[in-house]
Amino acid sequence: MIKGLTITPPVLGRISIGRVINKDGKRLPAKDDQFTITSQVQNKDGWVNHPLDAKLRKSNDSKLRQIPVRMLFNDPDLNLRAQYTLFDRQTGRPLCVGDGEHCQRRTNNGVEQLPCPSPDRCPLAQGGACKPYGRLYVNLSEDDELGTFIFRTTGFNSIRTLAARLRYFAAVSGNKLSCLPLQLTLRGKSTTQSYRTPIYFVDLTLRDEVTLKDAVQQAKAIDHELSEHGFDQSALEQAATLGYANSCFEVDDEASEVMEEFYPLTDDRVLTPSQPLNHQSDKQSNTRSIAKSLRQSVTAVS
Repeated sequence: MIKGLTITPPVLGRISIGRVINKDGKRLPAKDDQFTITSQVQNKDGWVNHPLDAKLRKSNDSKLRQIPVRMLFNDPDLNLRAQYTLFDRQTGRPLCVGDGEHCQRRTNNGVEQLPCPSPDRCPLAQGGACKPYGRLYVNLSEDDELGTFIFRTTGFNSIRTLAARLRYFAAVSGNKLSCLPLQLTLRGKSTTQSYRTPIYFVDLTLRDEVTLKDAVQQAKAIDHELSEHGFDQSALEQAATLGYANSCFEVDDEASEVMEEFYPLTDDRVLTPSQPLNHQSDKQSNTRSIAKSLRQSVTAVS
């Protein structure tokens, strides 16, 4: 296996709840109140819809707000990958990836393991430079049982809800998450931060008219049947774990799309280095900038 290359589940298409629009000559992210399933092909009008999009809309009154899915793995962390991420806005490559406790950061000395204080307390993340970044891999088609569609999000509500649901479903099913009949469900809510206007996030639920008791029984039966036919779920999960760990940073194929979601407007106040970050004291200007940001953070917290 080529070292430094992140091996992720094969992606057949994308699931989104938004799109990129042109406004006053700028490309800006626009949220939507429904799902869109696209292929991995673009034309002058944007991403080309996947045939599954039209198929599912026929039974959803044109508004696609529920998508039947199956998880590929029993381990929730293999299905949903979420970290704090700071991107290089010129190349679209991640510069720093952390979990709120530890991070891996590109510096002039290579990739270094450092403490991760979370974006609110990190001097390099000031101005919204670092955000939570989640990628959910789900299976939609029985024609390719190892192929996935990816849902990317920087939304805290979606990441938190999906993480909780995956862990709960894995627990109640006896770690048979990959055998449960699930669906992605679009939900809306209003908050003071949204000025009482609806915001939408993605939830993971059982499919309609399926009770939790029936779902768990079905999962056990499916798991037993697959084992009888020689299907090795444990080996699949081990292969996925090794693939994710094959590099320090995952380079996203859609870096430009991620940049438009993370940084929709140009803001000179945001730290946007085009070279590896250097946290060493030999760069006096960088040190002064970081120290100033730290003082401002301490003052804000106190």
